[in-house]
Amino acid sequence: MSYIQSNKAAWEEAFDNKQPHWGDNNYLRLKSEYLAFFNKDMQSELENINFKGKVVAQFCCNNGRELLSLVAGGAGSGVGFDIAENIIKQAQETAEKAGLKNCSFVACNILEIPASYANQFDIILFTIGALTWFKDLPVLFAKAAECLKPGGLVLINDFHPVLNMLPIPGEAEYDPSDLKRITYPYFQSEPRLEDDGMDYMSVKYKSKTFTSFVHTMAAIINGLAVNSLKTTKLNEYDYDIMDSAAVYDNKGFPLSFILRAEKC
Repeated sequence: MSYIQSNKAAWEEAFDNKQPHWGDNNYLRLKSEYLAFFNKDMQSELENINFKGKVVAQFCCNNGRELLSLVAGGAGSGVGFDIAENIIKQAQETAEKAGLKNCSFVACNILEIPASYANQFDIILFTIGALTWFKDLPVLFAKAAECLKPGGLVLINDFHPVLNMLPIPGEAEYDPSDLKRITYPYFQSEPRLEDDGMDYMSVKYKSKTFTSFVHTMAAIINGLAVNSLKTTKLNEYDYDIMDSAAVYDNKGFPLSFILRAEKC
């Protein structure tokens, strides 16, 4: 079984063990808030690229809340792709409850998105934690380039690779009295294996194995470049967007970033 297939099983199991009512009321925020589920810097970036009226895709869309925020905010239409079938079902249900008929969702391996989506999108969005689930970023970004229209944009808002060096609360290495300590190497070639569920979504349990990968900033930018996706903007921020490492906010570490790349 490939790591992608095993991750599919792990994600679907995590959703089956989700916290009570997790994601059930997202539609209420979509109806009442502009660009709900985006932080202020990402909201500004979306305004800067003039997303309104555009055809948008989100790779690794999870339960669709960010993509639905864009469509509710004025994007022309949206398609979300994710490997977990039960999480995609919640995305579809949320879209229906929010009355967003111009947004659809597809359960599939991101690397195997059908060729019918080639040259279809003005913007492809990656949000927090998406990149870590892929071993080979050039292969992932090749699919993004294939699906983008000429001149289309990849927009990434994710945790910064430097954050992989810091122990976070709950880990044995975490020491709240020493928040300047670097614990892990920046360059990590071995995958990370975890089997204690997906904490932001599920209750804690002995889970199927999640396999993720650590990428440097160079690997991200170079993975885009080899697919004729030119990085045109990179902003770094000293605050956490994972809701797990806020103890490091404003401590001098880059904790998150927004990157924009254009299909040449």
